[in-house]
Amino acid sequence: MAGEYTVGDLVAEFLGAIGVTTAFGIASVHNIPMLDAIGRRNAIRFVMARGELGGAHMADGYARAAGGLGVIFSSTGPGAANAVGGLIEARFASSPVLHLTGQTATKFADRALGTVHDAYDQLGMMASVSKAAYRIRSASQALGVLTRAVTEALTPPMGPVSVEVPIDLQRVAIPRPAMLDGFTLPLPAPHAPAAAELDELAVRVAQARRPMLWVGAGARGAGAPVRKLLDRGFVMANSLQGRGIVPEDDPRSLGGLHGNGMPDVAEFYRGVDLLLVVGARLRGHETGDFALKLPENLIQIDADPLANGRTYPNRYFVCGDAALALEGLLARLDGRFRPDPAFQPEFAAIKARARAAFLDSLGAYGGFADQLAKVLPKDAIFARDVTQNNTTWGNRVFPLHDPRQNVYPVGAGIGQGLSLGIGAAVAAGGRRTVVMTGDGGFFLNLGELWTAVQEKLDLAVVVMNDRGYGVIKRIQDATAQGRRFFADLQGPDLAGLAALAGMPFFKVTQADAFGPTIARALEHRGPSLTEVDMTAVGEFPAYYPFNQLRG
Repeated sequence: MAGEYTVGDLVAEFLGAIGVTTAFGIASVHNIPMLDAIGRRNAIRFVMARGELGGAHMADGYARAAGGLGVIFSSTGPGAANAVGGLIEARFASSPVLHLTGQTATKFADRALGTVHDAYDQLGMMASVSKAAYRIRSASQALGVLTRAVTEALTPPMGPVSVEVPIDLQRVAIPRPAMLDGFTLPLPAPHAPAAAELDELAVRVAQARRPMLWVGAGARGAGAPVRKLLDRGFVMANSLQGRGIVPEDDPRSLGGLHGNGMPDVAEFYRGVDLLLVVGARLRGHETGDFALKLPENLIQIDADPLANGRTYPNRYFVCGDAALALEGLLARLDGRFRPDPAFQPEFAAIKARARAAFLDSLGAYGGFADQLAKVLPKDAIFARDVTQNNTTWGNRVFPLHDPRQNVYPVGAGIGQGLSLGIGAAVAAGGRRTVVMTGDGGFFLNLGELWTAVQEKLDLAVVVMNDRGYGVIKRIQDATAQGRRFFADLQGPDLAGLAALAGMPFFKVTQADAFGPTIARALEHRGPSLTEVDMTAVGEFPAYYPFNQLRG
């Protein structure tokens, strides 16, 4: 009946009450009441993805660039399954994402009756890839379930949380909950370490003469105390997810040059007498599956108790919020901490030498990072897909200055970059957004290019086109004696594709034209497409670990 307040209305109003201004997804038979309520309220921008996979990645990219909650609406059954890849990546990246999906009518659910989109154990599927998954089982519990779901998504370690809202319940008329007036999420306060833990931490740190930090995504809110520790004599590296916590052009920071495959840096670690790891997983992907030798005197700070010794062994562990722990440490170090004054200059020389050697190993592509840095605004969002260019200079040496600039597939999945970049561009708020992808990854989710066009996003798409799966070819060189089966691709003419989408097109055929061409693309407001013809520029050279092969 017209004028009734339903569970669908509750979902829409709840999202507005917690500050959501943007959501992504696809309208479907099992989510129309919720999306109809969003449309009628006209308070939330709904970005129409071309598929649930792209929509889930967009919600993730939005969460990273905005520093808040991303929201994805999917269809049920096959549609919810389509979102799985995006939820897995959000889980890798600890991105707070709320996944709202429908479900068949309550009386049919879980009975394998073959109703439309009736998946076997959809809730179990969602639970297997999300931090948590819930089903709203009665209209009266809808607000409670939504509150619990979002609170979990935003509580460290953050992650995606899925909620099923059966189609019959979406239409149930309910009294409007009065508690939505002035609603506040019951988020737990950041955990402060105990005084005794911080006292012991300070004792251990005060003994160090050559101390180093390794910071990860869990330390994104700890930039100020990290910089204070650098001012007191620390040096640092960061995980690939922890980039930009301190601007990476700081000579006291290695940034992403944290040693895997870099002999100068690996040798330097032998002289470090304390490694303080803050909010970082020390992931196998970034340490050569733990082959990188880190200092034995390793201390961890992390909000997640499960991080304690999960990868590398430690000598002490402090469970708590990164910023609170480091501020507590700093307060206890006054007059007690005297690092070697020669340590930071030595470190700066190592960084300069390692960076130069690394770029020299990239052949024609060695200048791409500096060319891009020269033309891209310092606050621009740099979104990437898995490509040879990103695995090397994109992840390691292109300087980032803020954590919200850093958007890339943490799980190393191909084809995610364009959608992550679209979500980031929606959140950009005036910042420029560049997404760098390979041709193989670009073609995987090509349809989402029209999402950028429809939304009129300020997004410069750069396709590194080597006409195949370049990363796969390198792996085949290493593991299949160079037999490059099934790695060459035929794709559309990118100039014609850009014309079809109504986008300006630019092309790079010489290495030294990369930066100037991107500068021309950035002069255009709205989506643009740039092709880097890697066949013309030159084959990308083998990089670590593939440059270790012996004939």
